[in-house]
Amino acid sequence: MTARSALRRYMLVSFLTWLPPGLMVACMVLLMTDRGLGLAEIGLSVTVFSVVTASLELPTGGLADVVGRRMVLACSAVFTAAGLALMSISTAFWMFVVSGVLKGVARALSSGPATSWYVDTLHGLEGEGADLKPGLARGGAMESVALCVGVLVGGAVPLLVPPGLMTPLAVPPLLGAAAAVVLLVVVVFALPEPAHARRSLGGVLREVPATVVSGIRLAAGGAVLRRLMLAAAASGVLLMTIELLTPGRLAELAGTAERGSLAYAVVAALGYAASATGSVLAPRVARLAGSSARGAAAGAVLCALSVGSLAATAGLDGVPGLVTAGLAYLVMFAGLSVTGLLCLEMQHNAVSAAERTTVTSTSSLSLQAGGVLANSTLGLLAAQTGASAAWWVASGVVLASALLFVAMPRPGVTGSSRVPALPERSCSG
Repeated sequence: MTARSALRRYMLVSFLTWLPPGLMVACMVLLMTDRGLGLAEIGLSVTVFSVVTASLELPTGGLADVVGRRMVLACSAVFTAAGLALMSISTAFWMFVVSGVLKGVARALSSGPATSWYVDTLHGLEGEGADLKPGLARGGAMESVALCVGVLVGGAVPLLVPPGLMTPLAVPPLLGAAAAVVLLVVVVFALPEPAHARRSLGGVLREVPATVVSGIRLAAGGAVLRRLMLAAAASGVLLMTIELLTPGRLAELAGTAERGSLAYAVVAALGYAASATGSVLAPRVARLAGSSARGAAAGAVLCALSVGSLAATAGLDGVPGLVTAGLAYLVMFAGLSVTGLLCLEMQHNAVSAAERTTVTSTSSLSLQAGGVLANSTLGLLAAQTGASAAWWVASGVVLASALLFVAMPRPGVTGSSRVPALPERSCSG
């Protein structure tokens, strides 16, 4: 396998991993509302998803480091298909909760293995000094493209379903389940796993906890990783606040749930397109800023300002409201993508291959923890005072997170892993 072949496979898997969530996202909240759930029940269902994901992040990350990336990704595809298929036929609160559990398991399983597969493969082909940013940037861009395509299709499909055939808002999750089946086939046949020594089930079970403990020790003991985990939590607060409150707001502006689904799809697609652009531009931002840490800080500030503008214009109605929301999404996701990509680079440079997926799962756990915190606090705040107040708080949290990147330590000795300290410049790998 060549570096170019590895990159193509990584980009394809990145696209297919995020296509099912993209197909689902535009209609999820509106489907629950259509099936009779209130805002509190919707929030609780989303919280179940976040709690399950957070609870399984470290065990599944350790499992990937022990038994291999391909097997874990394949299991993630199976759980995704099952969760989305159940979501499409759910008619009661408990069914949406079970769907959330399945999707949470899938999300935890998918956190990190594909990226770790690419990084390990590239290091094997080009050595430990290989430049990670170009490949990671393209993988991140493909994730954003998948979300953009998925949300547009998922938002438009409900308007095209013939009346009486089935609930229009239930069709996008079914398409997401089908896309997950395609991902399963690609993972099984296109991601060759490096040779592993044969291990007994008992040996695997003994090694997973050890890997998990190592990941916790790394995240808690390394100055770089501690800051990156806090930054991920701040991103989780922002994303949960946006995803929970925006669909209902746009449905009000559009007039009906189906039109609201399309409106949210268009607005979110603009954001995801900007996210893809941000991933591609992240290396240049780091170079212009003078380091990856400074580039990440700039992205966080830009993101906070855009969310603040979303809060400031929450009182606008009709077309002006839709336009301002679209512009805010565009800027917000561009900044978030820049910060996320550069944080990913700093994270991978701070750990060894043996701990890479576990630490990636630790970062995802922090993201989910931030989401749970936002859902249990800012969701209630929005219910009492309106979405604008919650968006203002989220903006402040992200702005404060920019301080985490000030005087960021160089990656070097982190926990038990020794990796060469790399220069803080955009081409460092």
